[in-house]
Amino acid sequence: MKTVVGKVVVLGHQGVGKTSTCLRYVENSFNQQISPTIGASFFSSKIKAMDRIVKLQIWDTAGQERFKAMAPMFYRNANAAILMFDITSEASFESMKGWISELKRNVEESMVLCVLGNKIDLVDRRVVLRDEALGYSKTIGAQYFEISAKTDQGIVLVFEYIAMELVKMSRNGSPTSLKTYNSTDMDSIMASSSELEPTDIGNEEVVNISINSIAHGDTVPFRCC
Repeated sequence: MKTVVGKVVVLGHQGVGKTSTCLRYVENSFNQQISPTIGASFFSSKIKAMDRIVKLQIWDTAGQERFKAMAPMFYRNANAAILMFDITSEASFESMKGWISELKRNVEESMVLCVLGNKIDLVDRRVVLRDEALGYSKTIGAQYFEISAKTDQGIVLVFEYIAMELVKMSRNGSPTSLKTYNSTDMDSIMASSSELEPTDIGNEEVVNISINSIAHGDTVPFRCC
């Protein structure tokens, strides 16, 4: 069975739930008092999609304005992007739109785009309407999902969708940064090299990441679509 290795970047305003969503998916945990991400956090997971295994390298970026200049180093050569906002915050929705322009300026290859409206457990405080978010997502060619990191609603569907789309992209031979390995090649790589470590992060960039915020190698069980 072939393995597709794809880089996923998670973008959005501070406090929209990016880290909570990643932790809910990878570790099935939720912490109401989670600290803001410094630089970026790395998570890894595997999903079985169609006839492939998809290894997702997930980069959860900091949402604070002071870290925004660092973002391009994390989404360079990304194969998929998750753009997240808080359905109870119009400001977070408007802020999210700015990331699309950033991606277009910094990522030349085609990407899988997902827009996520988080915190649907707070639906009584909603200010961003579903139709508004769905309409915007269509204009940028993104798939729209509504989720709750707190109650674990809809999150698995997001990553399964990304995995399926990456498999389709790999079959079409694009983008060039999306890697596909045969099972025998994977065994050799895992045993003898670090090729499958987080991609495109140089030594000068790693020092900007809080070591305490990195969850290397955490995986979820294979999920069939």
